[in-house]
Amino acid sequence: MASHNVLGKWGEELAAEYLQRKGYSIIERDWKSGRRDIDIVATDDDTVVFVEVKTRHDSLFGPPEESVDYRKRENLRLAINHYVKCHNVSLPIRFDIISIIGSLGHETKIEHFEDVPLI
Repeated sequence: MASHNVLGKWGEELAAEYLQRKGYSIIERDWKSGRRDIDIVATDDDTVVFVEVKTRHDSLFGPPEESVDYRKRENLRLAINHYVKCHNVSLPIRFDIISIIGSLGHETKIEHFEDVPLI
């Protein structure tokens, strides 16, 4: 597996643990809708939360959350709509981004952006 894939999987694991410590329940991880995917689907009280996780070794190229651009948000919106229809979700929904800077064995910074607009 390429090093960026290893870093991404590590970041997703760290994000899932972070959410669980905050009281979220993880429903799904790496849910696929064709070529689109949702990193984490969780519940926060009575809300279904769709989480995009972005992980980088450092912020040399800017904060990780900035890479969730218009095109990525459009793909996420389509995947989320598909998930909602496939699973008959009737609860309120929300989109969050978790930004992680660091790597295994080094200092890590986690930021959680809640209720991010998809458009």
